[in-house]
Amino acid sequence: MKLEKSEVIWKNGELVPWDEARVHVIGHALSSASSGFEGLRAYETPRGTAEEYLEDHIRRLERSCRLLDIPLEYSRDALCAAVRETVRRNGHKSCYIRPFVLRGYGALGVDPTRCPVEVVIATWPHGSHFGDEAREQGIDCGFSSWRRVAQDTLPAMAKSAGNYVNSQLAIMEARRHGYHDAIVLDVAGYAAEGHGANLFVVHGETLFTPPQGHSVLSGVTRRCVLALARDFDLTVREQRIAREMVSTADEVFLTGTAAEITPVRSVDKRPIGEGTRGPLTEKLQAEYLGLVRGQLDDRHGWLSYVDRK
Repeated sequence: MKLEKSEVIWKNGELVPWDEARVHVIGHALSSASSGFEGLRAYETPRGTAEEYLEDHIRRLERSCRLLDIPLEYSRDALCAAVRETVRRNGHKSCYIRPFVLRGYGALGVDPTRCPVEVVIATWPHGSHFGDEAREQGIDCGFSSWRRVAQDTLPAMAKSAGNYVNSQLAIMEARRHGYHDAIVLDVAGYAAEGHGANLFVVHGETLFTPPQGHSVLSGVTRRCVLALARDFDLTVREQRIAREMVSTADEVFLTGTAAEITPVRSVDKRPIGEGTRGPLTEKLQAEYLGLVRGQLDDRHGWLSYVDRK
């Protein structure tokens, strides 16, 4: 993800210049990963810039903070307004949006409770995560040797900095092996997700995805895909997915705010299906992008316009 500077960042209730949005090097989030965060997008639409699923992303941020025991003093409405204000001030037509809630500088030690809580919202331009070609041609993945965290070690349903150490190790390993992304198994050996995206597998006319509570993040884009599957009367099964179900699938794709809907064309150098984007993936992808870009009627109410009238 290429990071381009924007004009301002929202920090603790005010907009500050990008280069002045700083935290102390001895802050607790830096030394002990005590932070929760979100990732969402704003898209350019015929009616103006609109964030996708804004309130749901902020709601998930609240849940992550509860799981991490980080008090969040701003209301959901205030945070949604701050996101819109930041996007508007930076003049983005489309962008990536990253809200953070972090423990700052206050006391040294593992216990974070004496450290102040800081809230930051940054935005910057961002296009296709894996490149425009990947939307059509797909990406290459490999099974990671790292396992997703067990439910009783770290809260897998929290989008937290600590959990992403696992993701870092998985993606670095995948890139060393020449893959675009990793497919990570859970501690029982079932396919869980990509390094930072949810996993879907197609066999025939049935769509499979791992259930919540099995070391997967409750993905917002994942819920979008499940809603579209209902629209199309597809058979969906949320169940544990054996590794061999991935290897023998007709289609595989990853979903996430950054990844959107990205086809997987191979796993461990073995082609999936015909080795390109499959027809069901293409159908879901076209519908999803049409909705978030405002080219189709927003029948699910996913869009929140920056300049609301």
